[in-house]
Amino acid sequence: MNKVVASAHEALADVVANNQTFAVGGFGLCGIPEALIDALKETGVTGLTCISNNAGVDDFGLGKLLQTKQIKKMISSYVGENKEFERQYLNGELEVELTPQGTLAEKLRAGGAGIPAFFTQTGVGTLVAEGKEVRNFAGKDYILEHALIADIALIKAYKADKAGNLIFRKTARNFNPECAMAGKLTIVEVEEIVEIGELDPDSIHLPGIYVSRIILNAQPEKRIEQLTLKTEA
Repeated sequence: MNKVVASAHEALADVVANNQTFAVGGFGLCGIPEALIDALKETGVTGLTCISNNAGVDDFGLGKLLQTKQIKKMISSYVGENKEFERQYLNGELEVELTPQGTLAEKLRAGGAGIPAFFTQTGVGTLVAEGKEVRNFAGKDYILEHALIADIALIKAYKADKAGNLIFRKTARNFNPECAMAGKLTIVEVEEIVEIGELDPDSIHLPGIYVSRIILNAQPEKRIEQLTLKTEA
């Protein structure tokens, strides 16, 4: 099956709607599906809930959707580096569900694996635990966390074959596999597409069963979020 679609706009056109939940890969500005995010912005859909480690920066990544107020809720583990994110949250314009980073990854993985909920020690005795079931195992308290499932997942990979088998590149893998698994429909942008059979099966990081559509972004913009240079002595 050839899952390649001509463009990001075509990949989104018949599936996006207001008030959907999106799982969006990336960590900071590393490994974010910027072409798909730009195309999502141009659809004009609103009332979105976005599950992502963070919300990009003011003029890049999910920050663009915050600028146009298309996002109503963020489920994230980090809220720094984005002044508009901060402004909207403090003014009550944006709902934020702050989730510990490891818990966020596991909630997405569980959603993709068909596991409805799990217990974790992370967050016990903190605001994270408020309103959640607490159970004791072997003398230690654990809180119940529910899995996350998205209507659509937007992810970034380095290389794909036409069947959707994916290879990620180093730290750009980050949350992308978990988001892909958690999406009812997963769209991936990649830097290179090869024929089926050209990828070494042992090198594949995510099988194509999780991927619905593929678009090519051969020249992505790879920003450095924080650049620190050594000063002259």
